[in-house]
Amino acid sequence: MSGTSVSVDEKLQNIQQKAFRYFQHECARTNGLILDKCAPDHVVMSHWPSSIAAVGFALACYPVAVARGFLPREEALQRSLTTLRFFSQSAQGPEPDATGYHGFYYHFLDMQTGRRAWQCELSSIDTALLIAGMLTSARYFDGQSGDETEVRRLAHELYERTEWDWALNGDSTLSMGWKPESGFIEHRWKGYNEALLLYILALGSPNHPIPEDSYAAWTSAYEWKRIYDQEYLYAGALFTHQFPHVWIDFREIQDSFMRDKGIDYFENSRRAAIVQRQYAITNPLGFAGYGPNCWGLTACEGPGPDAFMIEGVERQFFGYLARGVPYGPDDGTIAPWAVVASLPFAPEIVLPAIDYFVDELKLHNVNPYGFRATFNPTYAGKPGRTAGWVSPWHFGVEYH
Repeated sequence: MSGTSVSVDEKLQNIQQKAFRYFQHECARTNGLILDKCAPDHVVMSHWPSSIAAVGFALACYPVAVARGFLPREEALQRSLTTLRFFSQSAQGPEPDATGYHGFYYHFLDMQTGRRAWQCELSSIDTALLIAGMLTSARYFDGQSGDETEVRRLAHELYERTEWDWALNGDSTLSMGWKPESGFIEHRWKGYNEALLLYILALGSPNHPIPEDSYAAWTSAYEWKRIYDQEYLYAGALFTHQFPHVWIDFREIQDSFMRDKGIDYFENSRRAAIVQRQYAITNPLGFAGYGPNCWGLTACEGPGPDAFMIEGVERQFFGYLARGVPYGPDDGTIAPWAVVASLPFAPEIVLPAIDYFVDELKLHNVNPYGFRATFNPTYAGKPGRTAGWVSPWHFGVEYH
């Protein structure tokens, strides 16, 4: 696919369809669970678990796939219903191998059994992403058939049984999670990040709401900054400015903080994208490839851990890390999916970047699911690879 022979709409359609294929093919059809990540180059991933956040994104994407003609409505319905039935019937309790507890779910679940994997945490934010996907199913499948009625019933029951107030654990802000071996995680959701969605769901719960002052406690740690002539509510990683917008149109919706600043969260995300691009243009650390059409730092996989000298400069490279702008960490790793996800906010800077990733760097069409997670032009890659190191992985949370 070249930039001269394909229209913008066709290019975006191709990107969207390839991304959706991840949910089509990396899904356990018996329970609806979505594989956390995969490497399609014949790498055995039979042991790898599901991510409940990826399940939430899949549920949100099924209606879009129907609208775009990627999936028949009936198949989308059955996939959604299978998923909801699994979570409705899954083991809830304090046992270390349950699926969830107090209406929350473990971050990673075994793809076959649906039970806790890796001794991971009961995750408040990932549960919120999952519940949001369930509520999308309930809103979309509005017919009167028995299956569509069941989708709505199960989605609302699962939302209503989530004990958001339990996750406060006696404090004003929500805990990031809980483990049966050690109890609540010390860290809490406080200050601007993707937990905006978590707090909205928790405040709106019909059965287990958190008090209104919890929201004020969360926003009390907000950081308003001026960076590259942009004034905005700061969060370094690009994904934090995107995830809640999958489910909520924040245009012209303001809380007291945003009302005082005269903008909304949608405009804030637009400014964050502009800051990301300007950082890449400025390129203060001198990484290869950065520029006006090559930007996008977020929480993602990298080529490390590793360190070596490049042109007299010792470079450190990280594995999975929340990379951010402009304060770092930064090791030269770019996430194309994070740029594409900024399209609704700033199409004028995203579309040229998409052209560059697709047409110049050839990062999209050779892969069955489109863009790989990340690439790093600074890191020594395979001979002949214009983009340097390219991640072997696709992740379920990329394809929102």
